[in-house]
Formats: sequence, structure tokens, C-alpha cells
Amino acid sequence: MSPRANWKGYLKVGELTCAVALYTAASTSDRVSFHMVNRKTGNRLNREFVDVQTGTIVPHDEQVKGYEVADGRYVEIEPEEIAAAVPESDKTLDIDVFVACSDVDDTFFDKPYYLAPADRQSIEVFALIRDRLSKDKMTAIASTVLFRRFRTLLIRALGNGLVASTLHYNYEIRSAIEVFHGIPKLKLEKEMLDLAGHIIQTKMGHFDPAKFDDRYEAALAELVKAKIEGRKVVKMNQPKETRSADLLEALRRSAKSPEKPAVGRKGAGSTRKAG
Repeated sequence: MSPRANWKGYLKVGELTCAVALYTAASTSDRVSFHMVNRKTGNRLNREFVDVQTGTIVPHDEQVKGYEVADGRYVEIEPEEIAAAVPESDKTLDIDVFVACSDVDDTFFDKPYYLAPADRQSIEVFALIRDRLSKDKMTAIASTVLFRRFRTLLIRALGNGLVASTLHYNYEIRSAIEVFHGIPKLKLEKEMLDLAGHIIQTKMGHFDPAKFDDRYEAALAELVKAKIEGRKVVKMNQPKETRSADLLEALRRSAKSPEKPAVGRKGAGSTRKAG
């Protein structure tokens, strides 16, 4: 079955325009999911909105969004008012600027989407934009109203198509200084740096997400299976942290230890490519 487009519109740069369709590139639907149930009856629970003051359940037609202006005081915003305030969509991904791939800070990446031609008449213009981005190692910054929000997207070539990633706004990204300011600068021994470099070289490989294991999901799946079968799951031991006094010796042992297959190791298999 052909994938269903989440959005259809036009990709525009200068006087070039082509019809495009946007498809979800990442999905969490295959993750292990749980429902809340009544421990006594085993029945599934429904979630209700309750008035925090009266304790009564509020029916759907009496619920409204509110913005807190003071402690316990809210200004109510009707759905029609929100809809009127959102910029109108002209269904156009208007490319504002091109930037080098090396200039992109992936901290700002939000959600990825695949971008493809929406009809046969658009294939040539689409291919022209795609191939030029690929050849020049450039990305395009575009903007449009997407899912009732004005969004900025970064568009880059991938195989036969394009990937459009929605971007966080600058105010949404916290400063790294808040987290990193307490990390002291250390002068490390040359032998330590050389040994660390050797370990890195022995584990060099290609980025191949097909080889990454979601251990959390696998553990949940095993837990569910064990519960169904009446078995107990043995908890894995947590790795011990390396102490500063043992760091050099740990590096020496790591450099001498037998080499293990790395994820996506060069020569271990071809990297999956789109297209």
C-alpha cells in the first residue's frame, strides 16, 4: 500500500515551482505501548479532566484552553480565536536561503519528513532542485504553515528525494553554557590521548542505523513476554564507572583487548542508502 501524504503543497525557489507531498519519515507506532488498567478488575481506565477546586469531572463541551496570567487566574482562549490568529496557509514551501551542510547545527532539528513530487509534471523541477543541492552540498531553508503552525524547515537531498526537517526556533533551544559551565578544563597526559586515539581508530566505521539496537524496547518486549509466560526477567548489571586513578590502566587494557565488531564497521556490510 502506498504511503499516505501528511501534507501537499508547492516547493518554490525564485520562479521555479513544483507540487510536492510531505510524508512522515519517523514513527513510534512500533514501540511497546501500555494502557492504564484497574489493578482490582483488570479493566482499562479512561482519562477524565477534573476541576481541581470542585473535584467534579468536566464534560468535553465545557473544556476550553486557558493561559495563566496570575496564580490561579486564566484568560480563556476559544478555538475560533486560535484559528483566526494562526497565519493563513498558502500551501507553499518558500525557500528563503541556501546554506552549506557544514553550517547546520543539528541541535535545532525537530521532526524529519520525506519530500517527494506530488505529480509527474513536477518531477523535472523537483529533480533539478534535488540534484543541485546534492552537487553543491547545500541545504535549503524554507518556511510555511504546517499543521496549523508557522514552521521553518531545512531541506536536503537524500537519494532520489528530499528530506525536510522542521526546526526548533532559537528561543526553544537552551544555552549549552548552562549545562557545560561547571566542566573544568583538564590537561591530559599525552599517553592517555594517544591510547584513546588508538581505541577510536580500531572502532572506526560507517553510520548505519540499521545496526543500532533499541535495547529499551527489546527489554520491554522481553518483560511482557516473560509476564505472559509466568517467567522472571533477570536484570542486567550496570557498568561500573572508571575512576580517575584507574583511567590510564583502563585505557591500556582497552587498547590491548581483542577487537570486537563495531556498529557499522567498515567492511562489515554496506550502509543502507535511500533511493
